[in-house]
Amino acid sequence: MLREELPKIITETLPGPKAQEVIDRRHKYTPKAIGCVYPCVIRRGEGAMVEDVDGNYFLDWVGGVGVLNMGYSRPEVVDAVKAQADRYFHAMFNIITHDGYVSLAQKICEIAPVKGTEKQAFFTNSGAEADENAVKVAKAYTKRPNIIVFSGAFHGRTALTMAMTSKKAYAVGMGPFPDGVFRAPYPYLYRKPEGMTDEEAIAYYIKKLNDVFEECSPAEYVAAIVVEPLQGEGGFVPAPIEWVKAVRQICDEKGIMLIVDEVQSGFCRTGRMFASTYWAEAGCAPDILATAKSIADGIPLSAICARKEIMDAVPGGVIGGTFGGNALACASALKTIEIMEKEDFAAKSRKIGDRVKEFFGQLQKECPVIGDVRGLGGMVGIEFVKDPQTKEPNTKLVTDLVQYCAKHGLLIENAGTYLNVVRFLAPLVITDAQLEAGLGIMADGIRELM
Repeated sequence: MLREELPKIITETLPGPKAQEVIDRRHKYTPKAIGCVYPCVIRRGEGAMVEDVDGNYFLDWVGGVGVLNMGYSRPEVVDAVKAQADRYFHAMFNIITHDGYVSLAQKICEIAPVKGTEKQAFFTNSGAEADENAVKVAKAYTKRPNIIVFSGAFHGRTALTMAMTSKKAYAVGMGPFPDGVFRAPYPYLYRKPEGMTDEEAIAYYIKKLNDVFEECSPAEYVAAIVVEPLQGEGGFVPAPIEWVKAVRQICDEKGIMLIVDEVQSGFCRTGRMFASTYWAEAGCAPDILATAKSIADGIPLSAICARKEIMDAVPGGVIGGTFGGNALACASALKTIEIMEKEDFAAKSRKIGDRVKEFFGQLQKECPVIGDVRGLGGMVGIEFVKDPQTKEPNTKLVTDLVQYCAKHGLLIENAGTYLNVVRFLAPLVITDAQLEAGLGIMADGIRELM
């Protein structure tokens, strides 16, 4: 079975001839702005493996950028979607109630680690929609106009979420943007101010957050602070729990909603069902959760969850949409979550993450271009530098490493402000043999490119 295979390239060139024909048509008929540097055209996928149209086998460590925690083509999920398709594809929830939406909302309320006992959830289609709707909910509840986001943040490509996103390469020529979005430095401890301990750095970053109330928007006009618990595009940088506790205290004192963006970090990727489960365990749960990606194993779906009193403040007609909570997506999500809980995908994630961090921690001693290895569970970032003392980003090595790995049957992706981080997002169903094969390919590439 494909799901048990290892990387194998059989064509003399990549892309192979059949893939090249499709890629040529892609260039002709689709915008180059979407971007793609990978020489792979998928024919089928199983588990963590992809077979391309020329018969090459690729090990996928990108997973649709965090969409495929469950892996490709899980049979039980496929069956659940087929069974739903036999009944109906779609019923717009604003018009006709369908049980899949209600059952999934109930399940999300049971597992989402947001503050409160009575919770409610609703559904949209993408991560950006989830983030934007979470902000709408916070504004409705607080009756305030402004929000605070962070350096390194990525929240999407809609007008509002482009404004929220830090890296403006994602928003070239798209202004003007909505106002009322203010930014504070994110606690990136590997690149903290020189000479500071981690404890001093956390205090520094909290002060910089408080400065926003003085320099940008008084606290009484701030509806929400929006945080990725582990930044995705920003370089897989985890938010230190002591910093999160301090942010939670600021929100409580000033009547601000704490929104957690779990679009990429949710559904067992970090070793818990949600990364903010760690926050809840530490007594600093968020008020509103926005999540997407692996929720439905590849069918477009996203969710927003908060306590009932917050949701009750939203005026009629402000939320909802044609495809939000589509019946096929809900069926897929319900089966995906069921399997994740039954098979303890969170534990799988912790095991995988431990191995990845151990491997690159050892390789770091041999290869000083590895500046930092960090993450939560199976969401790991490996940051590459030209010099471990200066920490100058090594963008070229990572760019070349992506191509080296692809030519050897491994798909990896970069991240970070300087695109000098490799992010590990392999499906959590990856086999031990596949994991070791991928680690070997990456290690060989790093040694060669050094």
